[in-house]
Amino acid sequence: MGADRGGRGRRAPARVMAYAAGGVLLLAGCASMPDSGDLRGVESTPRQDTQVRVFAVPPGEDAQPSEIVQGFLEALTSDDPHYKTARQYLTGDAAKTWRPELSTTVLTDGPGAKAEGAGAGGREDTGEISYMLTGTKVATVDAQQSYAPATGAYGRTVHLTQDEKSGQWRIDALPQGVVMGESDFQRNYMSVNKYYFASNTTVAGADTQPTTVADPVYVRRRVDPMTQMVRSVLSGPTRWLGPVVRSSFPTGTALPKDVGALTPDDRNKLTVPLNGKAAGVGTNRCEEMAAQLLFTLHSLSPAVDEVELRAGGAELCSLTQKGADAAVFRSSVRRPDYLYFVDAKDRLVRIPAGSSDTKPDPAPGALGEGDTALRSVAVSRDEHTAAGVSLDGKSLYVGSLVSGGSLGEPVLRSHGPTEKDRLTTPSWDAHDGLWVADRDPDNPRLLLLEEGKGDPLEVRMPHLDGRIQAVRVAADGVRIALVVDKGGKKTLLIGLIEREGKPGEQSAVRVVELRSATPELEEITAMSWAGDSRLVVVGREHGGVEQMRYVQVDGSTPDVPAPAALTGVKEVTAAEDDQLPLVAYSVDGIVRLPSGAQWQKVTEGTAPVYPG
Repeated sequence: MGADRGGRGRRAPARVMAYAAGGVLLLAGCASMPDSGDLRGVESTPRQDTQVRVFAVPPGEDAQPSEIVQGFLEALTSDDPHYKTARQYLTGDAAKTWRPELSTTVLTDGPGAKAEGAGAGGREDTGEISYMLTGTKVATVDAQQSYAPATGAYGRTVHLTQDEKSGQWRIDALPQGVVMGESDFQRNYMSVNKYYFASNTTVAGADTQPTTVADPVYVRRRVDPMTQMVRSVLSGPTRWLGPVVRSSFPTGTALPKDVGALTPDDRNKLTVPLNGKAAGVGTNRCEEMAAQLLFTLHSLSPAVDEVELRAGGAELCSLTQKGADAAVFRSSVRRPDYLYFVDAKDRLVRIPAGSSDTKPDPAPGALGEGDTALRSVAVSRDEHTAAGVSLDGKSLYVGSLVSGGSLGEPVLRSHGPTEKDRLTTPSWDAHDGLWVADRDPDNPRLLLLEEGKGDPLEVRMPHLDGRIQAVRVAADGVRIALVVDKGGKKTLLIGLIEREGKPGEQSAVRVVELRSATPELEEITAMSWAGDSRLVVVGREHGGVEQMRYVQVDGSTPDVPAPAALTGVKEVTAAEDDQLPLVAYSVDGIVRLPSGAQWQKVTEGTAPVYPG
C-alpha cells in the first residue's frame, strides 16, 4: 500500500527514511487521510531508483486514526524483512494473525482511503472507526510468489480501536496480504526465474539430459533474495506450471529452521544446508538439485559459480556452473549457428548468427537450393532439418539441411480459401516436433508432426476461444505461445503442453491452462520467444500506435529497456541467447538490432527466424 510522500502542508504521521548512493533522502510529509468527507488518494511513490533503501518508523505517540492508517500503508512499502514496524500499527491479536506473505495486490496508484460514517463503522468518539481502501487493480502476486495481471476495482476495509487505558489507536482488523501502488511494487519487487525440469520429455539424442523450464516468481528486491529464491525452489513449482514439470528435490526438502542468510564465500561457492528429507539422494539426482539452484541464482548478486548441498552435516554433492551446463539441457546455453530467412527469390538463405554479414548464402538442401517458392520457414534447433510453407500457404514441406537432398511431397496441405486462411509459420520444439496451425475456417486445427514426418497429430485445445494466427513453441517443449484471433482482436496466449501415452506409442497431446501475456494489447502482429520466460511482441493498445516490447510469460513487464522503435514490423525473431541481435522483417526488409545500437538493414527478404 503506497502513499504520497511529496507532502501537502499537513501533519506527517509517519516518516520513511530512504538511503541511496550519493546521499540520504528523507521521504516525509505524507498526505493525511480525512476522517470524513471526500475520498482522497493515497498515491504511490513516484518511480525511483531501485537501489533506494526505504525504512519505516513506528507510530508516533497519540497518533490519530488517519495517521495510524497512513503510517501502516507507508510501512508496507519499506524494506523491513518481517514487517515488524508495520505490525506496531496493529493490536497484539491482529499482529499475530496478519499474514503479509499470503498475497500482494498491485494498484495503479496507492490505495485511496476514506473514513466510514457512524452507521457503517463508528466514529472516533466511540473508540472505533473504519477506513475503506480503494483503487484500481493491476496485478496480484499470490503466496507462491506467482504474478498474474488483474483488472477491476479494489475495495477492502481496515478497522481501528482505541485502547481504553493508553488511549492509543491501533488497527484490529485488516485484510490478509499487502497492497501497494505499481511504482512501489516495481521498487520493492523483482522477477527471478526459478528452474525445474520438463516432465515426460527428453531432448532428442540426449535422453540422459533433463530439460530445464523457467518458472518466474516475484521476490522482495532487498530482503535477502538469495535465501528467498532457495526457499522458493525447494517449495516446488507454481500452480500453473506444476502439471508439466518436476523437481529433483525430494518432497518435503527444506532449509533447516535455524538457518540464516545464505551467502557465497570468497570463491563464489554457496553452501546450502538441507533437512533430513534430502539425505541419501544419489549423485545424479543431487547434481540435478544443484543445477536447479545454480540456474536460479545465476542472475542474482553476488555471483554463485558453485553450489554445495549438505544434509545431516554431510556433503551430498557439489556442482559448478560448467558442470550444470553439461548435466542438463538449457536452451539459452545453446547458441545457434545461423539466422535464416527467405530471400527475394523465395528461397531459404542464412547468415552466421551474430555476425555483421549482409550477404546471405543459400541454405543447403532442397529448400535453399531447389525451386519451391516459400513464404515462411522454421529450422530445427539442431539445425539439421528445415520446414517451409509454400508461397500460397497451402503446403508444408520438410527437408534436410544437407546439399543435394530432395524435398519430396508436402507433409501437410491446407484447404483454406485464401492465403490468410491457410498454414501459419511452423515452429520446432526441442524434441524434433514440428508444430503448425491450419487456419482453414471450416476446419481450424493445431497440428504436431513428430520428428517432422508421419501423420499429423491434431492437438486438443479444450479451452481455446478463437482461431490461431501464429504458433511458437518454447525450447523446453512444455510451453507454447499462440496469437489467437477472436472477433478481430488478436491476443497473445501462453499455454502448457500435456502429453499422455506410453513410450514408443503416439501420444495424445493437448494444450491447456491458456492465459494472456499481454492483456493491455488488443492487436498482436508478431511475436517470438526471447529467453527462458520472455517474449518479444509487436502490437498496439486500443487506439494506440504500434509498439515493440518485451513481456514475461506471466503477463508482467520485465525490468529491461524496450527495443528501439521500428515502423512497419511484420515479423520478428529472437534467440534464447540474449547476446544475439533481435531481427525483424519490416518495410525496410530484414533488419537487426545489435546490443547498444540502432536498427540496421541487413538485406532484402522476409520471414526471419532463428532455429526453433
